[in-house]
Amino acid sequence: MAQRIEDYAVIGDLHTAAIVGLDGSIDWLCLPHFDSPSCFTRLLGDEEHGFWRIHPAGGPETVKACRRKYRDGSLVLETEFDTPEGTVRITDCMPMRDSHPHVVRLVEGIKGRVEMRMEMALRFDYGEVVPWVTASEGLLRLRAGPDAVALWHHVDLVGEGMRSVADFTVHEGQVVPFTFVWYPSHEDPPPPLDATYAISLTDAYWKEWSSQCTYDGEWRDAVVRSLITLKALTYEPTGGIVAAATTSLPEALGGSRNWDYRYCWLRDATLTLESLMRGGYFEEAMSWRDWLLRAVAGDVTQLQIMYGPAGERRLEEWEASWLPGYEGSAPVRIGNAASGQYQLDVYGEVMSALYASAHAEGVHSKAAWALQVELVKFLEKGWAEPDDGIWEVRGPRRHFTHSKVMAWVAVDRAVRTLEEWPELEGPLDEWRALRDQIHSEVCEKGYNESVGAFTQYYGCDQLDASVLMIPLVGFLPPSDPRVVSTVEAVERELVDNGFVLRYRTADDGSVDGLTGREGAFLACSFWLVDCLHMIGRGDDAKALFERLLSLRNDLGLLSEEYDAVAGRLVGNFPQAFSHVSLVNSACRLTGHDALATSADQVADEPKVVDFTLGSVPAAYAIKKRRRSPLHRGSSRH
Repeated sequence: MAQRIEDYAVIGDLHTAAIVGLDGSIDWLCLPHFDSPSCFTRLLGDEEHGFWRIHPAGGPETVKACRRKYRDGSLVLETEFDTPEGTVRITDCMPMRDSHPHVVRLVEGIKGRVEMRMEMALRFDYGEVVPWVTASEGLLRLRAGPDAVALWHHVDLVGEGMRSVADFTVHEGQVVPFTFVWYPSHEDPPPPLDATYAISLTDAYWKEWSSQCTYDGEWRDAVVRSLITLKALTYEPTGGIVAAATTSLPEALGGSRNWDYRYCWLRDATLTLESLMRGGYFEEAMSWRDWLLRAVAGDVTQLQIMYGPAGERRLEEWEASWLPGYEGSAPVRIGNAASGQYQLDVYGEVMSALYASAHAEGVHSKAAWALQVELVKFLEKGWAEPDDGIWEVRGPRRHFTHSKVMAWVAVDRAVRTLEEWPELEGPLDEWRALRDQIHSEVCEKGYNESVGAFTQYYGCDQLDASVLMIPLVGFLPPSDPRVVSTVEAVERELVDNGFVLRYRTADDGSVDGLTGREGAFLACSFWLVDCLHMIGRGDDAKALFERLLSLRNDLGLLSEEYDAVAGRLVGNFPQAFSHVSLVNSACRLTGHDALATSADQVADEPKVVDFTLGSVPAAYAIKKRRRSPLHRGSSRH
């Protein structure tokens, strides 16, 4: 059986990630990429579906104490176990790959002597396929179909009940390395890594990366850990950032709201871009921007709400019927049918992200602008259509208020772009009129006087936390009485045990087409922090932010939601959107919110350049010739 979600850690190599339990067990690992089939799947089933555990022999009862930490500024994990006979440390990491993905585990005797046990049950294809196993001295090979894994070791391995196990003793000062590598089954296994050296290099990589963080305000440790987590969820070859490393961790324990989050959502685009830039990670922000440009290129009427890490469009959803699900939360879903939904808000999120990135650079690409023009042309009629909404509801399409607000954002950013880069071409007056038309309709139909708030969709009296974005995107100023009353209504009606629900669900599925409840959505709770701060309730904002920080596990990680009834994290893990929102809220509360928003914040006047879509070098060369406007006033570089 899997452990609590908060009992897990993440390690990764910027192509995929492993989920490591407090008991020293890797319970989830997809190879060779984030969205590949898993070979350890205990997280969604039991031990028969695959795991790799290294732990003091005799089970939990032999452990007097367990503690773990990431090395400072790093994604190298250290777990220590105290037993009556001594103390042992396990260091886990995934080295930055040159060709093949590796997992390195180093067992080190700290004090006395500790009897240890290693168990591996590897099952390819989401826990269903049992591999063919061959062994020779120091090498275990496991193969099935196109996949193969090699485990290099220095212990006496034996087969036991369809598992590979080893009992060994570690004395003070002794190290026992294990190096695990995936490779195509038609090839020979890659040679073993030097475990100590690989860990040292991996640690140095992450320390160098995290040292570049320019945020130096209160809660710096939480911000840096969130940025490291966001980096760990980045698919380095393309710059795409997956929403989480897992699939089907439930929004409510035992429920059916279980989705595959190993993909890249356009809805996250603007907030992710802003969090990276606020942290000083301009290059990562531009890589994400360029992934966005490549993913959405093509016929704008075919825009999807999410794509694969490399921009893949076919994300067909199916169910792994042989897996019982996390704590019985079935079904286990692979792929995501919501990729085919029509969500109007993504047009706003794409336009806003591209506008923000152009402002940060002080340049604008003609090729990117051509795509944006087509996006706005589609919205000239498309904005008036009902859609599926930001939350991927599987109920009827409606005129969701947030969707209309984000349509306004798309047109507003297009208008601002033309005003600030007059060399670009576009029907400025027509777009200004369209912006005013959308704004007027939302204020008329989206605001419910009797409720005193903007509601979930036109004509209803139900609240939705997505309307908290209204002041955050500049649709109305935070001082507007309608904004203040909306924030207060959300606080009054959607806060459950101190945290914000996306909306109130219904057992009959009438709200979103799904039955059952869900936990409080952590990103929405951070949005409330932002709104409380903006309307002048700074003490309340800070108090809520501190409560949200207390939900992180001992390693500083957050999932998607929090179940206040069970007192546990729920949803996929670790969740990029939660960590992005944490960074953005911290920056707002501390005043580190210096995103470039006007031409006088860059060294030169805004420019139009003619580089092609996805051309980081051209954009970055311009950026490197001057100090980033995001960092002025800071002593950190």
